[in-house]
Amino acid sequence: MPSAVAAADLERVRLAARMAAIEPFHVMEIQGRAFALEAAGRKVIHMEIGQPDFPAPQPVVAAAIAALEREPMGYTDALGIRPLREAITRFYADRHGLEIAPERIIVTAGASGAFLLAMGSLVDPGDEVLMPDPCYPCNRHFVRMFEGAAKTIPADDRARYQLALADVRAHWGPATRGVMLASPSNPTGTVVPAETLRAIVAECDSRGGFAIVDEIYQGLTYDGARFPSALAFSDRVFVVNSFSKYFCMTGWRLGWLVAPADYVREMERFAQNAFICVSTPAQHAALAAFAPATIAILEERRAEFQRRRDFLVPALRSLGFSVPLMPEGAFYVYAGCERLAEDGEAFAWRALEEAGVAITPGIDFGSYRARTHVRFAYTRSLPDLEEGVERLAQWLARSR
Repeated sequence: MPSAVAAADLERVRLAARMAAIEPFHVMEIQGRAFALEAAGRKVIHMEIGQPDFPAPQPVVAAAIAALEREPMGYTDALGIRPLREAITRFYADRHGLEIAPERIIVTAGASGAFLLAMGSLVDPGDEVLMPDPCYPCNRHFVRMFEGAAKTIPADDRARYQLALADVRAHWGPATRGVMLASPSNPTGTVVPAETLRAIVAECDSRGGFAIVDEIYQGLTYDGARFPSALAFSDRVFVVNSFSKYFCMTGWRLGWLVAPADYVREMERFAQNAFICVSTPAQHAALAAFAPATIAILEERRAEFQRRRDFLVPALRSLGFSVPLMPEGAFYVYAGCERLAEDGEAFAWRALEEAGVAITPGIDFGSYRARTHVRFAYTRSLPDLEEGVERLAQWLARSR
């Protein structure tokens, strides 16, 4: 029988080295504190989390209930149920005029599942993946999880916070395996211009590398603009999409990956071992996401997001924030706070504690000029946004 050893004397099991590079989501810490303030009786205006305030459309909810009563809800094919893959195919045909075979579509557990599937299938230890700074924080962590290295390239407002072809050529080295882009982007809401996207995809292909394009906000673009999918430029590109943002189904954890046909079998084996399958009820519910009645609801919501953007951007500028570009899509404003504070992280915490407004510090999105920026999410009602701006105005006036 093993001898009794005091817990304090036990050596802690060593964490994997990769964990040192996987940083916390600062926004989640802000949100946690905001919830604590609300539990104590304070009202907080939430402008920190990129989650639509709209629920899943009613046709989707009804489809889920009907499926639960009708289907056994067992495991599905690791690639997703065939009717959903076919529905996604029709969506690309209807919205983009593209013919994408359902065999190229892999249904995943949100966009995160798609990125993990792509990184696990494409990245070896030591491989580099190029991406802009700022960008969605998980992108660099997805690469690190498979022992690769994210090589972030500074991108400011003059570059629309996106990579150019010259950036890819200048930073591609012996260890580079590919490029990750997002259009529209989190946190900036900017898109990659069509010809730039075409050129970068072609450059990656010519070097024997991959291009992964995050298009989860592509349904949320404004001012009547429609931007092409990267799938229009190559059948060798990997495109990630999701039911979370445009379709307002965040908690359903459902997304998809469009992959080149000759990669799907290997990715299927990865998915079989990693996930078995995606939530069966969510897959059946998502069949209703593409129905005309659902799309009509979603388009009304898209118009509402544009109204919110059109209020918030000039309002923030009037408070002293620097917003050099009008976001073309998504539901974020990446705002410079250098005229208002020396440190964006401290500014975000003070805004929460002293004004009751929750926002995201720029350090979540990279290192380039990150401490002079914060991100606002216009995922709350227009009256809430108006109250949030008024609270910030009064707080800033008191602080001067």
